[in-house]
Amino acid sequence: MNILILQASPRAKGNTAWMAEEYKKAAEAAGHQVTLVNVSKKKIAGCLACEYCHNKGNGNCIQKDDMQELYPLMAEAEVLVLAAPIYYFTLCAQIQAPIQRMYCVNAPAKVKKMALLMSSYSPGVYNGATAEYHDICNYWHAEDSGIVTAKIDEQKTDETKQKIQAIVNNL
Repeated sequence: MNILILQASPRAKGNTAWMAEEYKKAAEAAGHQVTLVNVSKKKIAGCLACEYCHNKGNGNCIQKDDMQELYPLMAEAEVLVLAAPIYYFTLCAQIQAPIQRMYCVNAPAKVKKMALLMSSYSPGVYNGATAEYHDICNYWHAEDSGIVTAKIDEQKTDETKQKIQAIVNNL
């Protein structure tokens, strides 16, 4: 399967980045083609709600920023993995921009499955992000292949690595 991981942590050696790398390694070992993009390093503006994409743009966004690199990757992805740190009870801003900019195409054409990887320093802060993720899965008609969370004492552990492996096995 063609897998796209959108990793949203600005910390290159952080916990979310580690989770995304572990997913990538497990998926490649299982024979999948994987592209990992650190969207926190991209310049992606929020949706302008200008409706250009649904009128003159014929599905193309009027904004020409780093999201242009993601549209072709999203169009070919069969599995989309969102990897995001939870800073304040929801998916971080770095992952929100690419998600919301998909408005111009409505839904990625080939995405059939999704997964969510989240890290935080606190327990019990994942409900908002999880609810949004499930809403996206439902709207895009994508199967939830699994969610892995890692609070401070679960980060970069063998147990978390095994949980990530288990959701890769759900593909």
